[in-house]
Amino acid sequence: MLMRTASQSLTEQLAAHFAERIGDRLLAAGTRLPSVRQCAEQHGVSPATVVAAYDRLLAQGLVEAQRNRGFFVREQRAAPPAAAAASPSLAASPGWRRQVDAAALMRGMFQSGSQLPQPGIGVFPVDWLAGDIVAAGVRRVTAGQGLKALSLQYGDPSGDPALRRALSHKLADLSVPAAPEQILTTVGATHALDLVSRTLLRAGDHVMVEEPGWAIEFARLQALGAVILPVPRRADGPDIEVMARYCAAHAPKLFVSVSVLHNPTGYCLTPGSAHRVLTLANAHDFHIVEDDTYSHLAPDHATRLCALDGLQRTIYVSGFAKILAPGWRVGYLAAPTDLVERLRDTKMLTTLTTPALLEQAMAWCIEQGQLRRHAQRVRTRLDQARARSVKLARAAGCRFVSEPAGLFGWVDTGVDTEALALRLLDEGYLLAPGALFHAGRKPGTLMRINFATTQAQAFWKVFERVRGAM
Repeated sequence: MLMRTASQSLTEQLAAHFAERIGDRLLAAGTRLPSVRQCAEQHGVSPATVVAAYDRLLAQGLVEAQRNRGFFVREQRAAPPAAAAASPSLAASPGWRRQVDAAALMRGMFQSGSQLPQPGIGVFPVDWLAGDIVAAGVRRVTAGQGLKALSLQYGDPSGDPALRRALSHKLADLSVPAAPEQILTTVGATHALDLVSRTLLRAGDHVMVEEPGWAIEFARLQALGAVILPVPRRADGPDIEVMARYCAAHAPKLFVSVSVLHNPTGYCLTPGSAHRVLTLANAHDFHIVEDDTYSHLAPDHATRLCALDGLQRTIYVSGFAKILAPGWRVGYLAAPTDLVERLRDTKMLTTLTTPALLEQAMAWCIEQGQLRRHAQRVRTRLDQARARSVKLARAAGCRFVSEPAGLFGWVDTGVDTEALALRLLDEGYLLAPGALFHAGRKPGTLMRINFATTQAQAFWKVFERVRGAM
């Protein structure tokens, strides 16, 4: 709320309000600020106050005015060398700047500064996770001389052998044939995706990525110098015709896909679509990295490219952060035999190895059935939360673009969700507007919701009130 004070005028407060959000990357470059009239109504000030505040932002170089369109956030350039030298935390590289933008985005989504359940976050609430299982695993492997033995030497560069054996058995249950020698452990699934990209790609290479898709994946590939080719994701799988045109025109090196419980739509790949993708990969000689981050939530016998391909052109990526313990950062990949050594070399160049202590504890959790039982409990709880959330969303006038499944819902709100997100941020709620899930930040009326955090009526009442005011 803006308040009249002796130390700061309403104009100064409003300008500082927007400047802080722009600085924190909560308002990305290209975002349109509310119109003068809308902003005045929203903050309870006069239009003249808003005009004066926007003029301050213009003078600071934070926004630009476009004739007959309004005010838009400007691209914030990297600091010049002198400023970078004065502040060791800054760097002038354009690639660094893109990475920081993406990291700031996710930091905002995970740590909103509000105690309210956040509809836009990408993880389960803390009370859904299994800290007791984690603690038991750590106690088990550090008993006696275990802590000393695991702490005073580097682990196997490929990852702890016990965990790789456990993962091999786990993947066999998914019909993915991966020997322990084909598996590398990583610092979370994101690290696994990065290892694949750094190993197979060079600056200027073309990469096909499903759209809508994960914002961080777009930003990460751009930071590596890759050229992103967005592939529309349909209910049955990626648009094969678009992929075929890309193959003919650009000879892409890689296709990044989420086959099961796609983020943000919840779609699952069909066998027919999977066959067409693999046929195209063989004909045009590109690899496929299959991100199966939500495997623990997936329906039984879901179709996976890696299972049909037998890890010939496919690389499987997953982890445990979403279901068990985000702080552990334990992930893994399974790759074709002829790629394993190259991927291991990249891992050693970037992280040397991964923590054997945490990996052995994770192996224990898998072998003892702790992880499986916990995942079953989470799926049951999520089914109940999803039913409540869907009912409330529809009652609030939202339409689900795809059949609700998994952790996320892909919802049409009927209004510009970037503008809606800006208003709801003032109410303490952080949304995930649809623009975040497009490589070109395409505006629209869609948003992603987290079923675990939108099952209470309080959020939807605020949502209806704010949307109604728009």
